[in-house]
Amino acid sequence: MAWHMGLGRDPEAIAGITLERGIVGRVWRFARPYRTMLIAFLGTIIIDSVVAVLPLLVIKRILDAIPHHNMGRVTQLGMLLLGLALFDAALTIAQRWWSARIGEGLIYDLRAALYERVQGMPLAFFTRTQTGALISRMNNDVVGAQQALTGTLGQVVANIFTITSTLVVMFGLEWRLTLLSLIVLPAFVIPAKRVGRRLQRITRESFQLNAEMNTTMTERFNVAGALLVKLFGRADREVSEFSTKAGRVRDIGVRSAMYGRVFMTALGLVGAVGTALIYWLGARLVIEGAISIGTLVALAAAVTRIYTPLTSLTNAHIDLMTAFVSFDRVFEVLDTPQSITDRPGAVDLVDDRGLIEFDDVWFRYPAASTYSIASLEADASAPLDPDPSGWVLHGISFRAEPGTMIALVGPSGAGKTTMSMLVPRLYDVTSGTVRVGGHDVRDLTMQSLVAGIGTVTQDAHMFHDTIAVNLRYARPSATDEELVEACRAARIHDVIAALPDGYDTLVGERGYRLSGGEKQRLAISRVLLKDPAIVILDEATAHLDSETERLIQQALAHALAGRTSLVIAHRLSTIRAADQILVVDGGRIVERGTHAQLLAGGGLYEELYETQYAASG
Repeated sequence: MAWHMGLGRDPEAIAGITLERGIVGRVWRFARPYRTMLIAFLGTIIIDSVVAVLPLLVIKRILDAIPHHNMGRVTQLGMLLLGLALFDAALTIAQRWWSARIGEGLIYDLRAALYERVQGMPLAFFTRTQTGALISRMNNDVVGAQQALTGTLGQVVANIFTITSTLVVMFGLEWRLTLLSLIVLPAFVIPAKRVGRRLQRITRESFQLNAEMNTTMTERFNVAGALLVKLFGRADREVSEFSTKAGRVRDIGVRSAMYGRVFMTALGLVGAVGTALIYWLGARLVIEGAISIGTLVALAAAVTRIYTPLTSLTNAHIDLMTAFVSFDRVFEVLDTPQSITDRPGAVDLVDDRGLIEFDDVWFRYPAASTYSIASLEADASAPLDPDPSGWVLHGISFRAEPGTMIALVGPSGAGKTTMSMLVPRLYDVTSGTVRVGGHDVRDLTMQSLVAGIGTVTQDAHMFHDTIAVNLRYARPSATDEELVEACRAARIHDVIAALPDGYDTLVGERGYRLSGGEKQRLAISRVLLKDPAIVILDEATAHLDSETERLIQQALAHALAGRTSLVIAHRLSTIRAADQILVVDGGRIVERGTHAQLLAGGGLYEELYETQYAASG
């Protein structure tokens, strides 16, 4: 299959790509921990390439000894042949061991480094990045990068030394027959190029179709996608469209197999012609006494050793470039700056009572070019926008005293959620200051800052695991008793206890096996286990029925007791008891006060409140 992999490389995939200067040196630096293993790996390849050609000389001597009836010599040479075979097998096993050690080590290092880098990327990065493309970097490109060192490099070195050692032996045996064997080389190279181009075209189409099928399956096989297909009755059409693409891949597979078989058959015929020429001219030389029969047989065996590696080397440039492009794509992610990190000298947030301050905060979303990667976006060919967004927040200032509730209300798109994201540093302010516990959040360590903040969003995310695992995500050391206590406080324990598997119940992807109200109460339980000084609620009771809302309000009353809370709500009835209500419109605080004060003021809050009650009536 090595020839097929080489021919299947797509030169158009690397056409126009200019690797960063010094990429080879950087790859070597990355592989430095494995340099001893690499030397041993390449050393075994070189030794094996030389050892593998020695049996040809032994066979020659065996055949030459036969006419002299020297069975003792034949026996010795036979034992030597067996010893070489055993030595060659040992070298092959050693190569595989070194290759596995280096390859799996590199895959681990690259994946761990990529995962750590991606985990540290700002939230904006994930809002633009295609998840499938990012996963491909973690899998395909990591394996491709590893292949550069243990696959492609090893194969090129093996081919070079195999050809070199074989030709040295052949010229030493008979230079005329060696030159004759090289005459048929164009018959190998030219078909390889032509068939390779055809394979590249159909392989490229196959990759595109497979990518489309993967996208289709990713979108349709999750719960939300499957639900949409069923609700719109599109299952038959989905099956038809998928079958069409799968059928095309099937047809391409048949064509590819036939191209491969015809090509290999043609190479076999060309090789047979070369071997026939060797035997034809060699036989004449044997008859004339110029060479021995052993020399002729050894040459005929040797000629078959140079055709395959020579064919493979015709694609070595593409193979090496493709492998280094994989490294380059991995480095592209590793080199992307993490815009939100701990400042030098950042301190831990200690003795936090939950004080929140916004001091003349202005914000606009940063330019995509500062945090995103074009090749991971939907339109990979489009350049990233170098300009930041328009202003989202305009001079926001307020103070939330420890233990108080601050409610943020206003029309959609007013900037309420953006304000809440600045507290745990999901984004950094463009101008002004956000303080927690009297410290600028940018002067605090991220770990200590987020440890003091708990958030419940409108769509509480749950991992596809058990209830207990999802709860312990907040505090892995929590005991079973603490889980029960938190769930009782969130008014969800009785529901969990009634399940056949209790806290070991799988919640399903994104928690789809639970109702919206149950997920919300689990999210509240998770926050209670975290025990933060600050709680942020972003539409935590939206789109729920009255009974579920009542239960969640009871759970929230317990969760917010003694904590500073920042509550975003469209249902104004849920924030009547807020210590201060901030009415946000167009990124500005246009009104502030208590529920009673704002109703009496006759402004936007009263308009929103009256509109809700008129709609509900």
